[in-house]
Amino acid sequence: MTAPQRQLWLVRHAQPLMAPGHCYGALDVPADPAATTHSARQLAGCLPQGLIAHHSPLQRCELLAHTLQGLRPDLVSKPDARLAEMDFGAWEGRPWDDIGHTALDAWTADFAAHRPGGGENLVAVLARVAAALQAARQTARRQQRDVLWITHAGVARCVQWLVQTAPGPSTPPRADQWPLAAPAFGAWSTIALD
Repeated sequence: MTAPQRQLWLVRHAQPLMAPGHCYGALDVPADPAATTHSARQLAGCLPQGLIAHHSPLQRCELLAHTLQGLRPDLVSKPDARLAEMDFGAWEGRPWDDIGHTALDAWTADFAAHRPGGGENLVAVLARVAAALQAARQTARRQQRDVLWITHAGVARCVQWLVQTAPGPSTPPRADQWPLAAPAFGAWSTIALD
């Protein structure tokens, strides 16, 4: 008899308390408390027992992890820096319109290697997410349990790229190849870990 297929639950934090149209990645902005509670309630009823749970150390994810644990004490989540959103350097907190087309075009032209705002490039983000994904696969296989990540849209897109589009971070994406779909605020998706 074969073991059941293990899943990675990719949960995105609730709506951040940030003005629309602003750049934020590693900027540690809080999430809306009411939206976080709503998301935690929905998750609490859907998630299986015995998950291995990790969250981004940014407060918008940590709040959801703690709120969820209040509803489901079996879900003790540990912070994992590999699950943090991309660092946009000097762009953090600025309106996208103020960043300008020239800077955005430079990023698009060298999408994987360019460091937007002097922050983190996509190659580095993919490498850390790939390492976390490999660890999740090994742990799920060894412990025969699903894995939960409370994270960000950028991390979810990295997982999608790594699983569906490319063999790994050694094949950097172009801007026109990058997945745009990600879970909505407070929502989730699952992928097979096997």
